[in-house]
Amino acid sequence: MTASADLTVSVVIPAYNYAATLPRAVESVVNQLGPAHELIVIDDGSTDATPEVLAELARRHPHAFRSVRKENGGLSSVRNRGIREARGRFLIFLDADDELLPGALAALDEHIAAHPDTRMVIGGHISAWPDGKRREDIPPDLPDRPLDRLRAYLLDKRLALSNGACAMHREVFSRGGYPEQFRSAEDIPVFAQVLANYPCSALKRLLACIHKHDDSLRHQFTHAKAGGLALVDEIFSPTRLGREFQHLKKRVYVQRCLSLFRSAYMAGDAAAAKGYFRAALKQDRRVIFAGAYVRKALRLWICGSR
Repeated sequence: MTASADLTVSVVIPAYNYAATLPRAVESVVNQLGPAHELIVIDDGSTDATPEVLAELARRHPHAFRSVRKENGGLSSVRNRGIREARGRFLIFLDADDELLPGALAALDEHIAAHPDTRMVIGGHISAWPDGKRREDIPPDLPDRPLDRLRAYLLDKRLALSNGACAMHREVFSRGGYPEQFRSAEDIPVFAQVLANYPCSALKRLLACIHKHDDSLRHQFTHAKAGGLALVDEIFSPTRLGREFQHLKKRVYVQRCLSLFRSAYMAGDAAAAKGYFRAALKQDRRVIFAGAYVRKALRLWICGSR
């Protein structure tokens, strides 16, 4: 981390081979920067035209942002580098294909001033798909108890968090940064540790537009499978979550097994799907009452296909 934080908000854009959409992301931030803000773009060793795009953006917006180029290391490594580079007390990680909505930084400034104890501001976001479908997610009222917040996020799925619509105080990363061994769901351990250990607040307005992709199911599952069930151990690492939260681990493990089972099933990886279903059933026999999962499992074992 930097030795001092003399700005309110640093926006960090990780960029890896998103030359086509990077201008949209950068300009959505540049257009609302104030004296208490900064924008940092970190090029994670892109092999496309990202360096040229950044040079052109710097020409069009002189001194509006700074860029850093590093060897490719994955999204977590970029975010961790952003934490070290940033001078703001709060950080927003905006993906290179997403947009910060107009007025977002001004709204955050006002909210942070009104809630000086908050260590994570959870804003709303728009999810946008290539076919034109859009969905708005406004954060609900947050439970007062850290355990209830954590349960709402990890298990009940009542709390939808998006990096581009959340501002996190740099203090929260003292417990742990983004785990660089994961290329999928790497933000879950960080969000979990913040919800469990720090004051959080909800800003009930839309801050970012998150663009969804038509990535192949097999491509998505490749990244999820690489992290596998080890992600649960990372979430419940003692440095991130104390003993009072550890009783949730079994339920999160089962839920992760079933999530990976579904992804493997949809990607056509029958062997992996069977393994994840067995792991879930071994931990909790009540999985046999999860109808949708059981029906898929029966198709795999009895029918031998989807």
